[in-house]
Order: sequence, then C-alpha cells, then structure tokens
Amino acid sequence: MFGRHRKARVLFGLSDVLLAALAFEAAYQTRVLLHLEHAFYLTVERKALVLAFGLAAWVAIGLWLEVYEKLDIGNPRVILRDAARQCGYGALCMIVFEYVFRLELSRFFLVLFSAYAWVLLLLFRLTAGRVVGVIRREFAAPHYVMVVGTGARAVHLARGLEQSSEYGIRLRGFLSETTKSPSEIQLRASYKVLPVGDLPSILRQHVVDEVIFAVGSESLAELEEVFLMCDEEGVRTRVAVDFFPHVNSKMYLERLGSSPLLTFSATPHDEIRLLVKRLTDLLLAGAAVVFLCPLMLLIALLIRLTSPGPAIFRQVRCGLNGRRFVFYKFRSMCQNAEAMRADVEHLSERKLAMKIPNDPRLTGVGRWLRKFSIDEWPQLWNVLKGDMSLVGPRPALPDEVEQYKRWQRRRLRMRPGITSLWAVSGRDAVDFETWMKLDMQYIDQWSLALDWKILLRTVPHVLSGKGAH
Repeated sequence: MFGRHRKARVLFGLSDVLLAALAFEAAYQTRVLLHLEHAFYLTVERKALVLAFGLAAWVAIGLWLEVYEKLDIGNPRVILRDAARQCGYGALCMIVFEYVFRLELSRFFLVLFSAYAWVLLLLFRLTAGRVVGVIRREFAAPHYVMVVGTGARAVHLARGLEQSSEYGIRLRGFLSETTKSPSEIQLRASYKVLPVGDLPSILRQHVVDEVIFAVGSESLAELEEVFLMCDEEGVRTRVAVDFFPHVNSKMYLERLGSSPLLTFSATPHDEIRLLVKRLTDLLLAGAAVVFLCPLMLLIALLIRLTSPGPAIFRQVRCGLNGRRFVFYKFRSMCQNAEAMRADVEHLSERKLAMKIPNDPRLTGVGRWLRKFSIDEWPQLWNVLKGDMSLVGPRPALPDEVEQYKRWQRRRLRMRPGITSLWAVSGRDAVDFETWMKLDMQYIDQWSLALDWKILLRTVPHVLSGKGAH
C-alpha cells in the first residue's frame, strides 16, 4: 500500500531471477554429472542465451499470473498453486524456444530446471513473510495519514489504514467537514476528530504525508479550498470514490489530453491482453482456414448435392456492444427453415435462444454436421473479419437481445465467440438462465489462460459429438 507493495513486488521479481538462475545452474550441473547415454554440453554463448530467455520467461509469467501481488499474503495453497503454474508455463516456453531456435536441449535438463525452480520458489515464498518484514524495516519509514470524514465510509477506510501499520502506515487522526461530529473515534486506538479548517496549522505543527478524503460526493465541491491548499503545500491527496455505485466494474484512472478520467469497466479492459487475444484469434483462425479449406469445399459440395439451397447460411447476429454483423454457418436445415420458424417455435425447450430436440427442419447431412459442430467452421471467417473471437459468449439474434433482462445485456460487452464456457459446461443440458450466468462468469474471470483452457476442453467435446446444439 502507498508504494510499499511496489517495492516488495520489485524485490520478489528480483528474487525470482536469482532463484531461477540457481535452478538453471543446478539443473545443468546435475545433467552433466549424470553421464547419461547422450552427452549434454552448452557453449558459453548458447548457455547465456538459454539462461537469459529462461529468466525473462519466469519473471514475465510471474507478472502475467500476478504472482507478486499475492506473495506477502502468505497463503500456502495459493503459493503452491502459483509456483506450479509459473514453472509449468516456464517449461512450456523453454520447449517452444528450443524448437524455434533448434537448440537441441536435453529434455531431462528442462525437467530438472523446472523441478529445481519449483522447489526453490516454494522454499522462498513460504517464508516470504519474513522477507517482507525485512523490506519494511529497510524501506518503510513511518507514513502519516489523515482522513477527512467521520462517516461509515471514513471509519472503514481508517480500519484498513490501521491494518496496514506493518507497512509503516500511521493514522494521524480525522478531519471533519461538519460541525456535527464526535470529538474522537475509537478504533484500535483513540483518534481525535478536528475541524477541517485546522488542517493548515496541523500541517505546520505535525508531519502529514497524505490526506485521504472519504466523504460523500456532495461534499467534495465544498472542500475545493482544502484540495488547493494541500496542492500548494505539496501534500499528496487521495479521494475514496466508493460512493459511486458499481458492482461488477473495475475502476482505473485514464487521461484524455490533460483531462483526468475516472473509468469504471464491467468487462476486461487490459488493452495489451486483449491485443494478444486478437492476435491469437488471427493466427489460429488463419491456420485453421488453411488446414480445413479442402474439407470445407467438400462439405459445401455435399450440402449442395443433398438438398436445394446455398451451402452457407447467413444470418444477422449481435456482436460486440450490440453491433450487427452477418454470421456464417454451413446450412444444416432445409432451404425455407427461417420461414418455418413460427410453425416450430412451440417445440422449443427454451423461451429464448430456441432449442428444438430433433428439429424437423434439419437435413440428413445437417444433423451430422451439427453433431460434430462442423457447421460452425465458416465462423472462422467471422473471426478473421473481427466480428467474432475464438472464445466468447455465443452471438445472439437481435430479437433475442431485445428480450434480455438488463443484467443479461452485459454479455454483449465482450466479442462473441465460436466456443464458450457454456459450450464446454453442458451446452444443451444447461437452461437459459444458467447459460447467461456462465457467460457473466467468463467475462468476470476472463484471462488468456481461461481462453486456452476452454479451447482445449472444446476439442474432446467436438470429437465426441457433445458439441451439438
């Protein structure tokens, strides 16, 4: 908190560099000394290259998994899980690096490297609390804070400051913007409540590093002079903005030119990770189109030969933030299926997102295409165009979206996908309400790792025919 966490994170990252380097050298010496069937030796240049990549990969993965954010919490289960994930992903990166640069590394060496790194990281991280204590003793001079406000919000914030005392935070007291306030507030200790007008004299007589405003939004305008006075004296100020109503949103500060903007986002907003997701979509979808192109041509021909009508079915769907786009599928129903919709709606198991078991409009070939989700293949073109992603909530029909409840509309705030958490969690066996909740769960918990997990789980579902809908 207040910069101390950042110092700890830097030192944790540096410790990873040291421990990974020790694990690398230990693994290398172990492999050389074992004298296995195949001799293993790295030149100085090649060893430096592999070591540099390994260290960079370990720290980058630690940042990606947000490992350094949790180390000073000291939860053994979280530490065990994160260390295993970091070493597992690190080993995978090393294998890819070896393959790309044709380094011919010993696989046993890579296994040893990951295993040694895991053991060393665990031994260090399980005792990280003591390390944090050292960091605090070295870096954390007392940091004095005053809180403006005496309501429940201010008291809650003050309790958090008290709990951060091990980081060197010291609560100096409270400042009241009203005359109807108690003379003191009792928490772990007793703190005086002084008029906010006394702040200039307090700053002259006492050390105050920060002033935190924990008042209602209606009071902020009245405190403008106090803000300006703190600004002139160089006192850091913070504003607790939990008076803004939000449930799902994450809050962060942005700038438009010189104008600061407080932003609330209820969907993923990390532009770097979203860019990686888009690049992954382009690479995988492009490769899939090239690989599947001959099969897709044969399937299109088979559809045309077995039933009248076009091979590709086109339909308008709702995409990111409600944008309309043309959605492509292999046609699996008879040519006039859309005209027959009103005649078969009563057979649907769901009121929204119509689902009819053994739909009479399906063709013989179409039934087989749906069983193995082959009818979805043309959506790879939607992915390349940017209308869809490989993973995301399934695109809905506009008339379905019009019937959504307000909380269900949030699923439109993520680019729709070919597969989704719903698709690998039961699909047709899942009712509409649960389907929507699974989409919200995906949005709230989204990560690149989750996308890969869903993609990998989709493969056996499709091959087994469980992907049909």
